[in-house]
Amino acid sequence: MSETFAPSTEPLRVAVLAGGLSHERDVSLRSGNRVAQVLKHLGHSVLVLDVDARMISSLRAFGPDVVWPLVHGGPGEDGGLQNVLIALDLPYVGTHSDGCQRASFKPTAKAMVRTGGVLTPDSVTLPKTYFSQLGAQEVLGVVAAHLGLPVVVKPNQGGSGLGVSLAADADELRSAMVACFAYDERALIESYVPGREIAVSVVDTGDGPRPLPPVEVVTDGEYDFDARYNPGRSEYFVPARLSASELALVQETAMTVHRTLGLGNLSRTDLILDDAGTPWFIDVNVVPGMTETSLLPLAAEAEGGLPELYDALVHHPLVTPS
Repeated sequence: MSETFAPSTEPLRVAVLAGGLSHERDVSLRSGNRVAQVLKHLGHSVLVLDVDARMISSLRAFGPDVVWPLVHGGPGEDGGLQNVLIALDLPYVGTHSDGCQRASFKPTAKAMVRTGGVLTPDSVTLPKTYFSQLGAQEVLGVVAAHLGLPVVVKPNQGGSGLGVSLAADADELRSAMVACFAYDERALIESYVPGREIAVSVVDTGDGPRPLPPVEVVTDGEYDFDARYNPGRSEYFVPARLSASELALVQETAMTVHRTLGLGNLSRTDLILDDAGTPWFIDVNVVPGMTETSLLPLAAEAEGGLPELYDALVHHPLVTPS
């Protein structure tokens, strides 16, 4: 990323919210500081605030023109933080709380995108309590018979690959459930679809949503937390190595997800493109990572305008108090 940016035509007072108490706190802080660095170089007055007992008083004292919440995981993406900003009468970059709730709960998002004609792997969602009430071995046996193996186990909420595991046999499935329940009381168990991992970001700076160049992710194993944020584990192809028809299809799929869930300024849809060239919806993020290895910034840089995109986002927050 270049360190020389054209100054913004209208400097703003921007409050960036980062941190919080989720398992993704460190990633959130990295995202917030990265975005703040770009905005400061553009001439904006930027204050980075943690989500703590001082946040509301600090926001009132600073008097921002716009807020950019970059708190990842459930506490930052489930609509609660967005509702606080709406109650404070503060415009912000992102998605309305209603859209956040639809996207944040993975089973809900999967069900809704199906109504838009998007394919998503078969899955079951189970609370932790079922395993003690019904017997873990019995429940997992039923799930394995229903979905087949391998499966992907992931928390009902959250991102960054935390608590996500691929299970190819009964022993791995048991271990995957333990890992998942360390992050959430509910587990989403999903049929495994082999293929290429493609991420498509969608942005809206006032003229309607548009897709950024897709990013293809190739790792030396699972695309887990370590592979996402420790350089060297993953290789990124931007734009993704796609045919013209595949490019159009994955971008159209991401746009359908964005519109079906009623998302706002930005989203990132994670897809698997199978061997037949069919995209499968895996997840969507309404507060995607903005670190040096995050996929939306890589896509924006490939398009040639990351600073310009950030500047346009703070000048055109779609979510304003009603």
